[in-house]
Amino acid sequence: MGPQTEEPTTPFRECVQDILNDLRDMLMTKNAAYGNSAFDPVRVFSKADAVEQLKVRIDDKLSRIMRGTACGEDTITDLMGYLVLLKVVERHEAERTGARCG
Repeated sequence: MGPQTEEPTTPFRECVQDILNDLRDMLMTKNAAYGNSAFDPVRVFSKADAVEQLKVRIDDKLSRIMRGTACGEDTITDLMGYLVLLKVVERHEAERTGARCG
């Protein structure tokens, strides 16, 4: 992305900011409630690393969306949250190992 320029407030911009703020708040709240499970999952049964576990959760959410079986949960917001967590964990791993991060 190029340098950011100050844009006038528009309904689109406000809506994007509201959605991203809600997503941030949800992620922070869940992280506090569940512990740091994105970086440090409990691993009772699965020994998969954090990235693989997030990818499994993303697959589950996509499956629910495709099958229409969300059962009252906000599957789209959950999916967005897992995708953000995946980027966060990938960035953390890249910084930890000295690899370049996208």
